[in-house]
Amino acid sequence: MSLYKKMYSDFKEQYLMYACAGIIVSSCLGGAAAMAALTHGHGFWEMFQVGLLVAVCMGYNATVLANLNRKTVFTWLTVSVVVSILLLLFHLI
Repeated sequence: MSLYKKMYSDFKEQYLMYACAGIIVSSCLGGAAAMAALTHGHGFWEMFQVGLLVAVCMGYNATVLANLNRKTVFTWLTVSVVVSILLLLFHLI
């Protein structure tokens, strides 16, 4: 079984717990990545990155609040976490 399928299976079984924890994780990682982006200035490129982070993190929050199906919520959580980590690593390295 692939890692994605195993994680989705766990997410589906304990949906409420993972959805609530995901909101916290997504928001914290997005905030840290935005802070790292803004430490390099406030030009167009940095503001674009902050806008992207806000859109992706709030997109995940919206999927949870709109009570969309679990696969969509899990996909948005994965995208949100991956984008935040990639931008955070980009600015820290």
